[in-house]
Parts: sequence; C-alpha cells; structure tokens
Amino acid sequence: MATNKSNVTLTGLARRFVEDGLLEEAVARDAFVQASQNKIPLITYLVQNNLADSGGLAYSAAMEFGVSVLDLNAFLPEMLPEGVVDEKLIRKHNALPLYKRGNRLFIAVSDPTNIQALDEIKFNTGLSTDAVLVDEAKLRTMIDAYLEGQEGSMGNLDDADLEGIETESGEDDDDDAVSANTDVDDAPIVKFVNKMLLDAIRGGASDIHFEPYEKAYRVRYRTDGILKEIARPSIKLAPKIAARVKIMSQLDISERRVPQDGRIKMKLSKTKAIDFRVNTLPTLWGEKIVLRILDPSQAKMGIDALGYEEDQKQLYMDALKQPQGMILVTGPTGSGKTVSLYTGLNILNTPEVNISTAEDPAEINLEGVNQVNVNNRVGLGFAEALRAFLRQDPDVIMVGEIRDLETANIAIKAAQTGHLVLSTLHTNSAAETLTRMMNMGVPAFNIATSVSLIIAQRLGRRLCNACKQPLDVPKDVLLKEGFTEEQIETGFTLYRPKGCDKCNGGYKGRVGIYEVVKITEALASMIMEEASSIKIAKQAQAEGFRNLRQAALRKVIEGVTSLEEANRVTKD
Repeated sequence: MATNKSNVTLTGLARRFVEDGLLEEAVARDAFVQASQNKIPLITYLVQNNLADSGGLAYSAAMEFGVSVLDLNAFLPEMLPEGVVDEKLIRKHNALPLYKRGNRLFIAVSDPTNIQALDEIKFNTGLSTDAVLVDEAKLRTMIDAYLEGQEGSMGNLDDADLEGIETESGEDDDDDAVSANTDVDDAPIVKFVNKMLLDAIRGGASDIHFEPYEKAYRVRYRTDGILKEIARPSIKLAPKIAARVKIMSQLDISERRVPQDGRIKMKLSKTKAIDFRVNTLPTLWGEKIVLRILDPSQAKMGIDALGYEEDQKQLYMDALKQPQGMILVTGPTGSGKTVSLYTGLNILNTPEVNISTAEDPAEINLEGVNQVNVNNRVGLGFAEALRAFLRQDPDVIMVGEIRDLETANIAIKAAQTGHLVLSTLHTNSAAETLTRMMNMGVPAFNIATSVSLIIAQRLGRRLCNACKQPLDVPKDVLLKEGFTEEQIETGFTLYRPKGCDKCNGGYKGRVGIYEVVKITEALASMIMEEASSIKIAKQAQAEGFRNLRQAALRKVIEGVTSLEEANRVTKD
C-alpha cells in the first residue's frame, strides 16, 4: 500500500536538514519515503538524486550527532586496508574501511544512522567497528577509486599504462576483438587515442570530436552541452588517428568515401566498461569522427534526478501507469530524450511486464528489456520491428523515433489496442508535435485518441553551488525576460556563474527543462478540428501546462541555473 507522504512525521536527520535550510519539508518527506522504500540511507538517496549538497548534508549530520566530519581528500585509495571487507558489503552499504587499529576497524559512512552497515561488517570481519562521518559524494568517489585501484583500473593509470587498455568492437564478432597493441609501430597513436577517450570519461564529456582541416587537426569534447577544444595534434597524424578509431570499432579502414557507424567497448577493469557509439564522416580534408559516450547508469538515476517539477513528474508517472496510450518525448538531438524514455522504462521494468524496444542504435543496455537495433540494409526498419513486436505479446513498446507515416500508423494502432507506446519526435514543443504528426498524414482522430502525454525538453547547465554569485537585475528587464509581476513581488535571487576548481566555467552538470502536456478533452477536440500549433499551445497554457520558457524561468528562480543559460536553451 502506498505511503501517504503528508502524514510522515519528520524526525532525526530529515528534520535537521529541513531546519538547516538544506531541504524543503515536502522534498524531505518524499525523500524519506523513497529512501525507506529503496532500503538505502536518506543521505545516499538525496545525493544520488541531486536534491541537496553533499557537503552541507555531512556538516548538518555532524551537528545533529555531535561528531566531526573527516575529509577524505586526506586519504589516498592505496593507503586503505585491502581485503578486509568484501566488495559486495562496501557497495551494498556505501561504507569504506579507512584504517585498522588492533582489533578495531574504522569505517567511513555518510549516514551516522546506518547501524546495519557496521553490524554486518562486524559480523563478516570479526572486528569491532567504529563509524567515521564523511561527505557522501567524496565517499562514493573514493569507493570507486578504492575498488578499481585493486584491479589496476583507470583511476591509477599513468601514461605508460595507456597502451594496455583493452578495447573491443561493440559488434557481436567477439573473435575479432582488437587489442590496443595492434601495431607496435603505431604505439604513440594507440596511446594518444586511449588518452583522449580516458580523459573524456574522467571529465564527464558526452561526445568526442576528431576533426581534420586543411592545415590543422583538433580534438574537442562536449561537456555539459558545450564544445571545448582539448588538443591540436599534427595534421599529419589525421589518417592514423582515423584508422586507429576505425580499427577499434571494427569499421572498414579502406573505405573513406561514405559514412560508417560502429561501436567500441573499452574495458577499464574487470567490473567496469564504457561503450562508445562511433560515426565517421568524409569531409574535404579527411574523415571527421565523433564518438558518443554511452553511460548506462543514467537510466537508473531515478526520475527525481532529471529535473521534473513535482506536478510534471506526477503527470509522467500517471501516464506510465496507464495500460495503453502513447507517450511522446520531443526535442533536438542531445536534449536527453533517451534518458527520459529509459527512466520511464526502468520504472516499468518488472518481471510482470514484457517490454520491447526498437532503436537506431540502442544506446543504453537495460536488463529485462528486449532491445532491437534497426538495420535498414537488411530490411529491419522501425515499422518492421513494430510489426514483429505486436506478435510477441508485448505490454510496453518503445520506438526510438517516429520518422515516417508507416511507423506512426503502426505505433498508433498499438497504442489503441492495449499497449503502452513510448517514442520520440524531433520537434520544438508539445503543440508542434501534434501538428507534425498531422503533416505526416496521420488522421487527426487517431492522434486525439491515442496520444496521452507529450514531453518537450531541453538540457540546461546547472550552476555550481560552490561559486555561483547573486546578480541584481532591474524589474523592467525581468518583466521583459518573461517573469510575472507575482514572481517579482514574491521575491527571488538570480545567480550568475563565476568559475572555480570544482566546475566548468561556473557550471557543473545539467538539469532537464520540461514542457509536459497531458492531452485533455479540450485539447483532443482541438486536434480533431486540426487546429494550428499556436492555438493548441494557447489552450495548453490556459489549462495550466507550462511551456519550456516558463519552465526554464522557474529553474532560474530556484537558483538551479542562470538567466543567461535559460536564454541559451529556450530562445523564442
């Protein structure tokens, strides 16, 4: 039975966090319930879902229990005792052995109420355990470094190790897996490419661009949605770099006239591997290669970490609970559509539900979901995959993208015949999504009776909490930007980016900005009348659904992002 969050009495740490201004009471209640249901410590849940600053939580907990906070930066992973506590226990309880004194083992934890962790470690080690309070974010980083360090993984690599990283194609032909030492003569190229890939992972980049020009060659990373130049190797190395990446991704190195798609799996340790989606493009001066870094953990962050407002989150959750209908996620390339869809699939992914997806290609691997890569060369397009799904007793179907009328019609028929269908479209707003489907040739009646929810989204950069600075803006400018009189009268603080050693130019990470529109009876009637996107948008506004600009300004009011960033991602 669902817990009534409004009846939850806040005690202990949850109450302290509210009193210290780290959390709103409603957020604290929801987090307390979710953490209890997920059987994880409250602090771990808060940090995993970016609901509060980990440093502030640590010091607040220290004040509540009258203990000190230990700075993990004073420790190196190799200094910690090895083999004392089993890796499963460390991962399960988010607890790390720091040092041993005789028969006493000191354990780093971020939640001083996590008595179960100490008891279980004590039982398994036979040692007396003492808790040491640390910052949750630093603890997670140290645990990864500690466990990977025992396997000689990425965290401790120096330049001499870069040639030995094991890579293989993402294709099925495991026998053709290519060692990083394919050609001794090309060892510097092997080392350079591996370093570029590893540095991108370390820096949290989403894409790597290798770009040849007439007299120069450059490497750029896309971090938090912004491209930044990283290196300028000699133009003479361009063919060798292209060949190396193509070998790693099992592409034809002799074919330089047409684009090619491939995949790389880079094994960093026995337990950690990173996938890259690779695309080559013939340009005037050689092949440009772009690698998309695929992070499966993003789909498991939880819906609270994506940035939905509470009412928007509820609309999405309600739509996911429906036995049939269509949920459409729209936005430009790189706006987080795939993560939104997979977050929904992860919620639906239970043993009782049969889920099938058709993608081009599948970017996130999710156990329990039947994923199909479309391949038009062999006649397996989205439409063909959808037809096959309907003969496979599905409950939930995800179509990577609706590109044509045939795919749209099959998806709509599936949504009308007892299946929940999720898909994406490349449009700019919820209203334009509806008119785009009409322009494809989908009958208005079918759209009105099948589409249940539309999510239009963008990704904006989060302001760094460590260095963001207040900004004074005149009232007339605020009104011109779209803030309402009521918002201005209520009062809020605008912040601007500054930049520090913890962030990228004043920003750290990204947050979703959403327009979530439920198809109501009034909107369905307008669709049936084939109303324009402008009229549909006005009706959605009248019914209380915020557009992207309004959603972005709310993030500005909350201090999550800057007005400058809101303008960048939601230009009219």
